[in-house]
Amino acid sequence: MPVISQSMPFVVELLLLLLVARMFGEIMERFNQPAMIGEVLAGIILGPSLLGFAVINTNLKVISDLGVFLLVILAGFEIDIDELRKSIKGRNSWIAILGFTIPMLSGFLIGIIFNLDIMLNVFLSLCISITALPVSIRILMDLGKLNTDIGQKIISAAIFNDVLALLILGVILDFKESSTDIKQLTITTLLSVAKVLMFMMLMVGAYRLFHIAKSKVNFLNNKFEVFLNYLKGKESLFAMIMVFVLIFASLSELVGLHFVIGAFFGAILLPREMLGVDNFETVQKNTSSITMGFLAPIFFATMGVEFNLLSINNLYLLLVVIAASFISKILGGYLGGKLARLSDIKSVTLGVGLNARGIMELVIANIALQNGFIDISLFSILVLMGIITTVVTPFLLKRAFTVIDRKA
Repeated sequence: MPVISQSMPFVVELLLLLLVARMFGEIMERFNQPAMIGEVLAGIILGPSLLGFAVINTNLKVISDLGVFLLVILAGFEIDIDELRKSIKGRNSWIAILGFTIPMLSGFLIGIIFNLDIMLNVFLSLCISITALPVSIRILMDLGKLNTDIGQKIISAAIFNDVLALLILGVILDFKESSTDIKQLTITTLLSVAKVLMFMMLMVGAYRLFHIAKSKVNFLNNKFEVFLNYLKGKESLFAMIMVFVLIFASLSELVGLHFVIGAFFGAILLPREMLGVDNFETVQKNTSSITMGFLAPIFFATMGVEFNLLSINNLYLLLVVIAASFISKILGGYLGGKLARLSDIKSVTLGVGLNARGIMELVIANIALQNGFIDISLFSILVLMGIITTVVTPFLLKRAFTVIDRKA
């Protein structure tokens, strides 16, 4: 029985989490596995489930959010927006659509079988259907597959899944605060859809603006260098890039989306040609050092701390939810891949890559619990499902990519 320590100073708790997370991450990397697996396991060991040395608090959540923020920015730096746009056009859209709808339907089916309340059913389905963008990014980065065709299709589908899931969440939260008649629900739904469309229009407008500016890249680059030389503050370039990305993250939150979506779009829309190759590589290196060395390990360890084994009291529902989570995502990715005219192994790889839930699923589960939509039992099941899919996905994805590489 773990002894929970509520009195440990935050800095000591942070030190312990970072030390153990990096140690387990290093062990995993020596076995050619993603470091994030070891970091999550470190949080489980130090958290309430085992030793009870670490507990979730406001300060730890802030550090974790910063880890998500910089992790998504770092991944955005690695992605070419033109290639990303191509990966979700035409038949590729089936990957994102079926990768969301089939898991959603499986969640509703589970709710019917176990006779769950309608709101429990909705949030269960939502958490099964989501794909955690930051976690998928980290897994693909650890495997060195982020910039592959399959990797970018996974990221594109994850973005679609997260945007759609958060849109549905926004509708539900808005509906709770309004009257329960059909007319008000329709108005609330239309307003939420309008917010998302407005955000996407802003992203498209920014993309086209930066695309036009490429024709004057030499002129703009020279002007930017003059401006940087004029500034006297240290690391002014890094601060300017963070401000640029924070603008997009703020816009996404203003329209009811998670800041991760805006931060990711801000990072990939960053006009790197205008910054210059040297400036961009400097920012990328600084961001990588802060993220991979400190904030990302804390973020994944925090996921492990969130989990509490003692609160789970419905083993059958837990097993069914975990099984349905894997099977429905793999099936959705496979069918979407086949409609996109991909091979069997590449289609299966897509489904496997969409399986990690992680932070986005935990965010939705926490919001649902705080607003009284779900009980603590279902919350614990959703947390465990998110952790298991996050931990197992890198193993399965690595094997799938090995088969693809062998055939290539």
